[in-house]
Amino acid sequence: MTAEANNIMSNSERALLAGGCFWGMQDLIRKMPGVISTRVGYTGGNVANANYSIVKRGDTGHAESIEVVFDPEVLSFRDLLEFFFQLHNPSTPNRQGNDVGSQYRSAIFYTSEEQKTIAQETVADVDASGKWPGPVVTEITAAGDFWEAEP
Repeated sequence: MTAEANNIMSNSERALLAGGCFWGMQDLIRKMPGVISTRVGYTGGNVANANYSIVKRGDTGHAESIEVVFDPEVLSFRDLLEFFFQLHNPSTPNRQGNDVGSQYRSAIFYTSEEQKTIAQETVADVDASGKWPGPVVTEITAAGDFWEAEP
């Protein structure tokens, strides 16, 4: 790894977001300035080695999620969350469009207390904006294991 790449990774932050089918969300988020890398997978559940075959049943507690590694000097966590809320409807529990089930819920899995606070503030602001037809139901939960999705 080059010194520049090593410096970027040491100054990076990790976010785990769920807002429906992960492929579309990944395609848009990875183009944001400051995003270093993205992976799609499953988190928030109670089954080890989660994969699509078991998560699609809807009983594992996992959500289809995107892991975002980003440079907080270029992209703040708040700005990432504001973009995240433009990509999905956070007022529909366990559903995004035609995708239905708890694996398609809106959730922020925080990796630090600072992220938790920023997530709570952002959700409150999005809810107060009145943009959505109902209250924002986005879960804010501590990050757990992340299982990368099949290619």
